[in-house]
Amino acid sequence: MSEPGIQVKICGLTKPQDMEAVAAAGASYAGLNFFPKSPRYVSGALAREISLAAPVGLARVGLFVNADDAQLDAVLAEVPLDFLQLHGAETPERIEEIRARYGLPLIKAVGVADAEDVSKLSDYARHADMLLVDAKPPKNAELPGGNGLTFDWRLIAGRRWSVPWMLAGGLTPDNVAQAVKLTGARMVDVASGVESAPGVKDAALIARFTAAAQG
Repeated sequence: MSEPGIQVKICGLTKPQDMEAVAAAGASYAGLNFFPKSPRYVSGALAREISLAAPVGLARVGLFVNADDAQLDAVLAEVPLDFLQLHGAETPERIEEIRARYGLPLIKAVGVADAEDVSKLSDYARHADMLLVDAKPPKNAELPGGNGLTFDWRLIAGRRWSVPWMLAGGLTPDNVAQAVKLTGARMVDVASGVESAPGVKDAALIARFTAAAQG
């Protein structure tokens, strides 16, 4: 049975052809990663080129980790973005500062490993325009996301917050349909699950993932 209206975000594009693959698959969001430690990091002219390859209607999301105003200013002066995704330890106060300064809708990523983490989502929902419910990274992990890890989806089964939310964390073409069914998610996000190597997107996997998510 198909799931109408499931929206897909493909995160961590590293070349303009990735944007073409995302558009062809029918995804709704395309993510560019501005965290220098990530294998999906893009900067400057390349990020701009990828962003400009998006067709009208495909939302471009910039992923940042504890970014200061100087980094945000520099990226936004060069790269057209429709959303900012905050994937670090940003406080509600910092979220409000960024919202006021740039006037773009904000997605706040929150890592989940247990019920205590789930309780934090309601707090962030009061400040962000959208939540990204991700797997909590292992202790001392280099990356705050994109680690290919899932979490116990039963923790959020049937949960709703005051803003839209997106499921992330270890999703693949093989498990995304089950994740949607179990959690009731209407939006899903993937980075490593559609790659042939770290930072290398695979157009066939992007197409398979999107089709599986949407039934």
